[in-house]
Amino acid sequence: MRKIKAGVIGAGVISNIYLKNLTGMFSNIVEVKAVADLVQELARKRADEYNIPHVYTVDELLADSEIEIVLNLTAPVAHAPLNLRALEAGKHVYTEKPFALNREDADQVLALAQQKGLLVGCAPDTFLGAGIQTCIKLIDDGWIGTPYSANGTIIMGNSSGGMHPNFQNFLKLGGDPIMDMGPYYLTALIALLGPVRRVTGSAQQLNGEITILNPQSHAFGQTFPLEAPTNVHAVLDFASGAVASLQAAKESFGYSPRLEVFGTEGNLIVPDPNFFGGAVFIKFPSGETKEIPHSHAYAEEGRGMGVADMAYAIQSGRANRASGQLARHVLDISLGIFEASSSEKHVHLQSTVDRPKPLPLGLKYNTLDA
Repeated sequence: MRKIKAGVIGAGVISNIYLKNLTGMFSNIVEVKAVADLVQELARKRADEYNIPHVYTVDELLADSEIEIVLNLTAPVAHAPLNLRALEAGKHVYTEKPFALNREDADQVLALAQQKGLLVGCAPDTFLGAGIQTCIKLIDDGWIGTPYSANGTIIMGNSSGGMHPNFQNFLKLGGDPIMDMGPYYLTALIALLGPVRRVTGSAQQLNGEITILNPQSHAFGQTFPLEAPTNVHAVLDFASGAVASLQAAKESFGYSPRLEVFGTEGNLIVPDPNFFGGAVFIKFPSGETKEIPHSHAYAEEGRGMGVADMAYAIQSGRANRASGQLARHVLDISLGIFEASSSEKHVHLQSTVDRPKPLPLGLKYNTLDA
């Protein structure tokens, strides 16, 4: 297969791991031609670090006819507008999460992509890693019988450290625990159990503002408003009949993730969906808990797999796995949780999606199609 040329817009913190993998692990299928950022010095730094030949403005990148995929790593508020611009320019688009901040923008992106015959993809792609792919196979092969319930928890510290260059984005919608970290869990749950049909939940906020307490932060001592919920609990009813609970909070300290799927013949302890690898365990009815070896490759940090998978899909005509449709369903669930909290009612989702097809077994290193 030929290499697909890509352009990256947004040279912030997350671009580092994307560029490392796209110019390394997945350079057999993706060629990063250019990087652009509003701060051109930052784009130049990334280009120098990863031997990327061009530093463009956004307009120049979108006008380059050789670039087929635009990787959108901008702030959440810019995701949908930039995705629309890229699609209008005839580019396939892969964007960081969240897909959009409202359903209307998400639907507009998907409609334009369909009209133009282009692919849309969205993070997270961690479900393509060895950990979640192994769990998918175990469920599909019947190791835990019929899955009927799941429980996910992700507790994180708040942003009082203020060390992230754009920490204020995490105080707004899109940086809240459901739309920032929730997509890892929601995407994994859809990959494991299928689409969600109904949600309810409670979205709360312990404090209305946050003071930066880290003396090493440039914003030390300053106080900022919290514009989004910071403690969210949800119940998800799946079309399959399974029910899951999900807690996501940014009001604590440290990092405490857990995801477990309960079946009629065993309980599956799923590795942290924020990562690609991690140990997989099954607890059997006898009480024995056994670690299960990975059935799939890609246990290392693999951000960029979704872009590489899109590059294969462009050439083969198949659907890309970390798709815009999947991200749209995750967004629908997320917004539905907030709406259920404010209305104090269940919210029936209008969207659905097919479970993404698992990766083939026995893939050679740095390939995603058999």
